Amino acid sequence: MAWRRLAARSRRCPVPPAPRPPAPRPPPPAGPAAATPPLRRLLLPLSPRRFAAAAASSPARLFHAAAVRWGSRSLASDASAAREPSAELVEVPLAQTGEGIAECELLRWFVSEGDQVDEFQQLCEVQSDKATIEITSRFKGTVHQIQFAPGDIVKVGETLLKMIVNDSQVVPHDSLASSPDIPLGVDTSTSPSSQGNAPRGSLSTPAVRHLVKQYGLNIDDIQGTGRDGRVLKEDVLNYAASKGLLQEPPSAMEENVGKVELPEGGKPLLDPQFYEDKRIPLRGYQRSMVKSMSLAAKVPHFHYLEEINCDALVKLKASFQKENKDHDVKHTFLPFLIKSLSVALSKYPLLNSSFIEEANEVTLKGSHNIGVAMATAQGLVVPSIKKVQSLSILEITKELSRLHEMALQNRLSTNDITGGTITLSNIGAIGGKFGSPVLNLPEVAIIALGRIQKLPRFDDEENVYPSSTINVTVGADHRVVDGATVARFCNEWKSLVEKPELLLLHMR
Repeated sequence: MAWRRLAARSRRCPVPPAPRPPAPRPPPPAGPAAATPPLRRLLLPLSPRRFAAAAASSPARLFHAAAVRWGSRSLASDASAAREPSAELVEVPLAQTGEGIAECELLRWFVSEGDQVDEFQQLCEVQSDKATIEITSRFKGTVHQIQFAPGDIVKVGETLLKMIVNDSQVVPHDSLASSPDIPLGVDTSTSPSSQGNAPRGSLSTPAVRHLVKQYGLNIDDIQGTGRDGRVLKEDVLNYAASKGLLQEPPSAMEENVGKVELPEGGKPLLDPQFYEDKRIPLRGYQRSMVKSMSLAAKVPHFHYLEEINCDALVKLKASFQKENKDHDVKHTFLPFLIKSLSVALSKYPLLNSSFIEEANEVTLKGSHNIGVAMATAQGLVVPSIKKVQSLSILEITKELSRLHEMALQNRLSTNDITGGTITLSNIGAIGGKFGSPVLNLPEVAIIALGRIQKLPRFDDEENVYPSSTINVTVGADHRVVDGATVARFCNEWKSLVEKPELLLLHMR
């Protein structure tokens, strides 16, 4: 019975056949690769888990294996190329040059397209409403493309130029990869002279790019006829004529150069351009003056005129000059007037203040930063002498000379022309007896100085004598300062100028 149950169970669950013995492996092919045991191990397939562990423990072995398995698609060539520095095209924008500055005028370039530039090397010089600034390079590389010409207005954030630099100097988002409209490199098969990833671009001078911008064209659409495909001025004019932007092409214009139509009498006509109006854009300090004077015109002014006897001051200046042993120092009347003005301001600090209209408050300034208006080729600028109350007359003389020299060279810094608390306009140095100055906001007072002149005056006994006289006009913000305060202030200043020995009582 038991034997029958066992036989039936055997029929329902057949015994699996015995496994076949593994077939013998064929002998490995003869060759140097077969004799290398590590290579055979690397060619064996790995599970994902074993592959990850192997990659973490020995990445060099896996890379070598991939190079052997992929043959012509080996990564070895890519590894050698990766060791060579690749070029990146970076944009150099105009950074924020000061508080409230939105744009600057480009004065000049120190570099040209194709120049090699070192880090911190000067690139260009720009002028804002407040100062002249030199832009330096953050990178070491080659100037690829200059975007603006001298005289252009560049807004903060706009690209001044493009440079080819080593990609190790820049972060990825600053490189060319973030600009899809600019190619990353050139095809060496079509441009044998190109190397690496040197970017493409239309070659031209800044003047030609400025001409392209005037006509509203795209320089990449213009076929250059110059060397290496450089776009010339004639190429731009011809392209503009083909687009109907010019009445006649440059060739026809050049043919008419030098030809003058003569009337019937045979006398030549004057050039019509002699009578044409010219529009000149305001730049730099002139643009700043437009803004400041437009604001000052809304402020109620009043003016106070005073006459000061300068006989003692003339003698004092002559004495200073006689005893002067420093040939670099030239004594004038202005430093003494500035120092005596500072002493008078100590008694009447309201004249050395600024008015905050939004808060309806007046800020009494702790420092006497006295500005001196200077006429330059770039326009009117007002640098200030800082903390006059702590300076001697000689120190004021040297600082005034430095500011004047920097103004003539257009090299004044932002610190030089900001922070003033009261302004002197020495119009008498050029000519004129009186002035009606306009406030330099947010200051509440400004003083115009006429020229010192010899005039007949009467003494107490009604005798006529010659007097060295200067006229001063004080302009004040009538929202803050009243006439009585200005009159008392002028009396104090006048006494210090007419009797310089009184100034010694206030020296520290």
